[in-house]
Amino acid sequence: MIVTLTPNPSLDRALDVHRLVPGEVVRATAVHVHPGGKGTNVSRALVRHGVASRAVLPVGGADGERLVELLAAQGVPVVAVPVAGDTRTNITLAERSGTTTKINAPGATLSGAEVDALLGALAAALDGASGLVAAGSLPSGATDDLFVRAAALAADRGIPFALDTSGEPLERSARAGGLDLLKPNDNELAALVGRPLTTVGDVVDAAREVIAAGTRYVLVSLGAHGALLVTGERTWWAGGEPLVPLSTVGAGDMTLAGFLSADGPAADRLRTAVAWGRAAVRMPGTAVPDPAAVDLAAVRVLEAPDPRLTPKELL
Repeated sequence: MIVTLTPNPSLDRALDVHRLVPGEVVRATAVHVHPGGKGTNVSRALVRHGVASRAVLPVGGADGERLVELLAAQGVPVVAVPVAGDTRTNITLAERSGTTTKINAPGATLSGAEVDALLGALAAALDGASGLVAAGSLPSGATDDLFVRAAALAADRGIPFALDTSGEPLERSARAGGLDLLKPNDNELAALVGRPLTTVGDVVDAAREVIAAGTRYVLVSLGAHGALLVTGERTWWAGGEPLVPLSTVGAGDMTLAGFLSADGPAADRLRTAVAWGRAAVRMPGTAVPDPAAVDLAAVRVLEAPDPRLTPKELL
């Protein structure tokens, strides 16, 4: 059982439009409503592919109730921690060209007691767990060390901990170490180390700085250019032919879920991760692709990619 923690979940509404024209009336051709939040997306993907997962999240208001109902309908067990504020709603505008515009609401403000209740619920949910994933932004009221505290709960139980976040929470957690897996995208990793990452070698060097602080794997999403998996000694790249996406929202979450779902050598896990991410961008909104949509054969894996190349030159 892989437990996920989503401190700032959302109800995601995606609208398909022909073209977004600022300042004009734009009519949607379709509307999609999905459970949102990076950790909940990981749980949804794992369950859809037959991997047991439980989602821990704060919930408030009517949209919070709808979020729990949607997760339950998808077979995801939920540990819902009641909070006074309303669960946020995020809006995605997906153009026919593949361009996606995401508008994220700030989310409910949690009190200190509500944060403690969330971590208490997480501690109870970790009994018998095989892994913990903490993901997404932090709500107002939560301090930047929330994920460090979650990592400590996992470490006390000998449970591998994976993290997908950004900004100060990412910096605090990377500096504290104790991570089995960190999954930034290339921009988040660049912000973490404080310099641009132009070449593959730049990305690998930055990932190894994180590894030196106490992380086992760094899985770096490169968007349309695939992903890099870095350890202290080895590096792999995986990617495939360019796709025209329906929606890129949640693709990184599917990539993380794919990596966690797979067994065997690191290269095989990376292939699965990228295949899941590629399948996700061909779905509307944050819909989760089913196993039949995942094409492992379309993903090429390369060990020790040339560090002088830029990511787009690997394709």
